[in-house]
Amino acid sequence: MVRALAIDIGTTSVRTSVVDTQGVVTPGHQERLTVRTPNPGEVELDAVEIARLSIELSQRTLADVGPCDVVGVTNQRATTIVFDPATGVPVGPAIGWQDLRTVIDCLVLQGEGVRLAPNQSATKARWLVAQSGRDSRDLRFATIETWIAWHLTEGVAHVTDRSNAGVNGLVALDVTTWDERVLSVLGLDRRMMPGIVDTMSTIGAATALTGAPMITALVGDQSASLFGQSCVTRGAKITFGTGAMLDMVRGSSGPTTLTRFPSGCFPIVAYSKDNVVTWGIEGIILSAGACIEWLRDDLGLIGDADETEALAVSVLSSDGVSFVPALSGLGTPLWDFGARGGFFGITRGSTRAHMVRAVLEGIAQRGADLVDAAERETGTRLEEVRVDGGMSANRFLLQRLADFTGLRVAVSPEREATTRGAGLMALVSAGHMTVADVEALWSPAEVFVPALDDDERRTSRAGWAQSVSRAERTIPELSAVQF
Repeated sequence: MVRALAIDIGTTSVRTSVVDTQGVVTPGHQERLTVRTPNPGEVELDAVEIARLSIELSQRTLADVGPCDVVGVTNQRATTIVFDPATGVPVGPAIGWQDLRTVIDCLVLQGEGVRLAPNQSATKARWLVAQSGRDSRDLRFATIETWIAWHLTEGVAHVTDRSNAGVNGLVALDVTTWDERVLSVLGLDRRMMPGIVDTMSTIGAATALTGAPMITALVGDQSASLFGQSCVTRGAKITFGTGAMLDMVRGSSGPTTLTRFPSGCFPIVAYSKDNVVTWGIEGIILSAGACIEWLRDDLGLIGDADETEALAVSVLSSDGVSFVPALSGLGTPLWDFGARGGFFGITRGSTRAHMVRAVLEGIAQRGADLVDAAERETGTRLEEVRVDGGMSANRFLLQRLADFTGLRVAVSPEREATTRGAGLMALVSAGHMTVADVEALWSPAEVFVPALDDDERRTSRAGWAQSVSRAERTIPELSAVQF
């Protein structure tokens, strides 16, 4: 059996696993990353720690399960590192993708005709170069997959893949070259930029690992999750984590812009191979699992996230209570950063169970918002949406997602499908599988079907729209900000 080592660098941890050509994932090792928030809105990681843990955990996994033929790397997108290529030393911290320290920079750049968002890499890279006090031509830019490939190949490969390049704000529309105008406006020298390669391609030998297996895939986390759930020529998935992201395969026709569409979705590279790009779209819920953490850690309504399902089904309905999960604003389709979360319809008879049920239903309604936006953008009516991530364990949430979307909801056999996707991409890239083989692997752990009829669904969605309208523009100044 041919096997791939999958290295999955998430927002808070590094995970290594082994994936075989049957799609079976053998867990290896996982360690948490050190995440710092030195000031409000700032998120920093230790780039040296990320590289060290990626290699150490890979070596431990290989020692446990034996050699692997190839390596696939998947990563949190847009987290940014700038380093000295002569020494391999970063000039500062890794700036996390959630970091907002360059918000003002992005607003100023809009006046210069350059549209960038603070969660992209572009302005983070300029900030790191400026803080270093050095000329950008003497430095190198990296997102996490670039950084890990550089370390695995011991400084030989300085590359990024199209799925990561496509969302960093620095790439040209065809995702084959860098946007010279944006680089010029930001004062970033072309020499600091990595080469752009296919998501599935031969990167180089991972000589830092035992056996020096070949790196054959680099991919951003959401594209990896899409591939890991066998959405390779069509289909959509939602990953429910701290936030939630819907990604949908669109096809080979490229977009006319890499910025957000009127639907509230934006383009992504699902994957690329042999210089052929398969495009997709993405929609975002800014607060999903974060709402459950809030119920537990701040409100004290639950002791553990696992309690939410039992509480939700202990009552027949939310008794008129609704909750809009806008703790950090509303993403797709409205992109209202001034919206704020809210409970509506609370009475003296409202109980803890009603409120918890309302929170889960609010997250499911937001999932339906993503589906609606994706269908509007593509003109495609889905029959099924696939789900993974930590919250995919909550059966009540998934049933309500089916109810509000009117779609089958199919649960990934792997809770963290990003790892599976990275491994499968590495195997396809090396010729051990085909894309068709990956598509044929899909076998959901469970499927939920809608329990509401069309009239009930329309009534529910209309009521939801009213709740959202109450949460919109809570802070008008922030609502006016658009990226």
